[in-house]
Amino acid sequence: MSPSRLSAEEIDWSSSPQPAAPPTPSPTPRRRRIGSLEILAVLLVLLVVFRGWLAGLVSGARLQTWTTVFVSVLVQAVPFLVFGVVLSAVIAVFVPRSFWARALPRHPALAVPAASLAGVILPGCECGSVPIAGSLIRRGVTPAAALAFLLAAPAINPIVLTATAVAFPGKPEMVVARGVASLVVAVAMGWLWLRLGKADWIRLPHRPDLDGESKTQAFVSAIRHDVMHAGGYLVLGAAAAATINVVVPASWLQRLADNPFLSVLALAVLAVLLSICSEADAFVAASLSQFSLTSRLVFLVVGPMVDLKLIAMQTGVFGRRFMLRFAPTTFAAAILVGTAFGVVLL
Repeated sequence: MSPSRLSAEEIDWSSSPQPAAPPTPSPTPRRRRIGSLEILAVLLVLLVVFRGWLAGLVSGARLQTWTTVFVSVLVQAVPFLVFGVVLSAVIAVFVPRSFWARALPRHPALAVPAASLAGVILPGCECGSVPIAGSLIRRGVTPAAALAFLLAAPAINPIVLTATAVAFPGKPEMVVARGVASLVVAVAMGWLWLRLGKADWIRLPHRPDLDGESKTQAFVSAIRHDVMHAGGYLVLGAAAAATINVVVPASWLQRLADNPFLSVLALAVLAVLLSICSEADAFVAASLSQFSLTSRLVFLVVGPMVDLKLIAMQTGVFGRRFMLRFAPTTFAAAILVGTAFGVVLL
């Protein structure tokens, strides 16, 4: 057999020069990063070690008031924040994107009022509605509808309206005015976003890639991410609200109550500063008996939509550019609509 007729299997390739294999890179030592869990553990140890010294620091009356307000805001808000984060994780992991295409009207202008009315079906505090709205946007819901839900859910749900009826006995018009005015503001803000809003104003924080994980792992990762992200801003908002409560003298409120225009503006600003949970703000409004019902209605409309903790959380979830446009506009719309319904119904 001639060499030209040898098959490929009969040729000895071992004598042929082989390309050199690339050198195996030596593994680089991996640095262990200090995470939030380690920082929390160190802080807890320091609190235990220096508990006597810290107790002396908060012995003053003003510091005790600050601590009381700070803790009360957190105690009111954290359960609803956790509820919202868990519901947000359920939406992000277990609810398919196709569900929202079927659940909401296709036209964005009709999806806004539909999402606003969903606040009755998914009741929750404003702290929980922020991460839920972010999760809805991630699942393909138009931002206008998600933002309308964010504003409506804390104000028109049955728990808040029932608390308002208990706080204002014999005044059903107060419950109707709060529910309708809040719904109008939420829908109007959604439609305004459709008209003037821009997609690059919303910068959702980077979420870990959950596609390669099981649903259980993705669910836990989503909860951990949102609790750490939104919870940190909630702490900042609670600290700011406590500081305002200590700094602003209570005697100033009495002077403002006599002026109808200033009383409305004062209670609107007070709602932002106090940052009271929507399930409890009706009782605070009822205690401000020196103010008119219209100004107290504005307090109840503004509070669940714009306050210090919400401003901080919206900054963390949607970005600073969004907050600087959305919060002031919502504040102005809530004052105008609340005042109009107060004059007509109250």
